[in-house]
Amino acid sequence: MSTFVYKVRDMHGVSSRGELEANSRAEVASNLRNRGLTVVEVSEKKAGMSLSQMMSDMQRIKSKHITVFSRQFATMISSGLALLRALYVLENQTENQKLKTVIGALRADVEAGQALSDSMEKHPRVFNRLYVSMVRAGEAGGILDETLNRVASQLESEDSLRRQVRSAMVYPLLIASFAIVIMTAMIIFIIPVFSGIYASMGGQLPMLTQVMVGISNTLTSIYGVFVVAAIVGSIYGLMRLKRTPQGSAAWDRIKLRIPMGIGQIIRKLAMARFSRTLSTLISSGVPILHAIEITGDTAGNVVVAEAMASVRAGIKEGRPMSEPLSHADIFPPMVTQMIAVGEETGAVDTMLSKIADFYEDEVDAAIKSLTSILEPIMMMGVGALVGVIVISLYLPIFNLMNQVH
Repeated sequence: MSTFVYKVRDMHGVSSRGELEANSRAEVASNLRNRGLTVVEVSEKKAGMSLSQMMSDMQRIKSKHITVFSRQFATMISSGLALLRALYVLENQTENQKLKTVIGALRADVEAGQALSDSMEKHPRVFNRLYVSMVRAGEAGGILDETLNRVASQLESEDSLRRQVRSAMVYPLLIASFAIVIMTAMIIFIIPVFSGIYASMGGQLPMLTQVMVGISNTLTSIYGVFVVAAIVGSIYGLMRLKRTPQGSAAWDRIKLRIPMGIGQIIRKLAMARFSRTLSTLISSGVPILHAIEITGDTAGNVVVAEAMASVRAGIKEGRPMSEPLSHADIFPPMVTQMIAVGEETGAVDTMLSKIADFYEDEVDAAIKSLTSILEPIMMMGVGALVGVIVISLYLPIFNLMNQVH
């Protein structure tokens, strides 16, 4: 019997860690699920670790690694290679040590007679619910290679959207960081020099200059430490609040209302993810109720998750999917109408795929438009802030010159 370290979440989403003695990781996971807990991670406790093991634990398994794994796995299966043999090959050729360890665990479980999807379920940080459910459906339908290709396409699509958003935010964040650094340097180092000069001259300083000198004196004194601590504490408190179920739900709703088109981009991203995920699950043969449940869990937005819960309840009552969706504000009429048409024609997965394509194109266009607007606005903002500081420094000189004349 070995000691295992586990991480779980309760029904309220609160995470906790602990240790448990058992014969295997599967026994630990089963024990924890019986307690009504969601298993996040289970690993065997080790007395000591070698340097190579420490380096392996520090490595991250990125989305692209899982995508490549899925593509290669699908190619081997479709070529007629046995499942166990394919896992042996993937284990030997994978360069990421952490993923290699996971594939080795999959191979050992399959060799012991477990289903591939059951083995993958033991590694939730690598294979999420969407992935495991699709693999399980592929196993049941005898189309594992096709399912793996679909999940790889899903991962590629999500990764492409993430890259678009990140690349669009790089330039504005650099400009904002530059502005903060410049303003801080001017307030802490330059204003005190001018303040000393003006103090030696005497006279009344203009109001704008007094404000800037007051800010500088506060930040360069002991009070500045309290100000910085208050700012850092507030940011840390908000981040902690955001991790709670109530805070996360509030933040998801706030994001949809951010002005300047940002909220609309987030809404379109949610629509693209919802449509692509549900389409992939349905086309892979996952039962509709289970597919809707997984879509809600992996939506990344509590508003979509609540809508999925309503849809699931409606389907259980015999209502079509489009009806409860039409009552959710986040879903535009076009989405519900296309899903209604898909339900009438029996091609819901095809309609959802077309909706996903449409919104992914919309996100791309909206991000480009937003970037082109944000860049000049931020440049003007930085110029205005620096200009206010410079003007506040030279106003007393202009006043002195006027008094001399």
